[in-house]
Amino acid sequence: MRILVTGSRTWDDDETIRRALTGAAGVVASQVTLVSGACPRGADAIAERVARELGWHVERHPADWQQHGRRAGYLRNAAMVAAGADVCVAFIRDGSRGASMTARLAHQAGIDVHEHHTTGTQRPDPSSLPDVSIRADREER
Repeated sequence: MRILVTGSRTWDDDETIRRALTGAAGVVASQVTLVSGACPRGADAIAERVARELGWHVERHPADWQQHGRRAGYLRNAAMVAAGADVCVAFIRDGSRGASMTARLAHQAGIDVHEHHTTGTQRPDPSSLPDVSIRADREER
């Protein structure tokens, strides 16, 4: 069985991921491959850790940001869906565009999709924010 996981980089609920993955695996739990986007934090990292604890094989698909720039995430997500899966489990925090897009692609490919949504007050990772400079001009009166 192949389980495609996609999720927000800010997802931090380990127990929801554990329950969702073991539920998706069902009775074939010892013969599972987790297909992951290999993000070092959030849902991907948690899911990979859980999968290894369960003795599952982990198939990693890291995005090549250096070669593809901003399209790297989309290309990686599309490649994971194209690689095939029996089920896609999505962990979407605050409407995450990448995880939502991957779930949509999986659904369009005929893969059964299980979405888990949450919102959070967690501050965004500064490295994920666009590089902008703010200039304040004030008129002196």
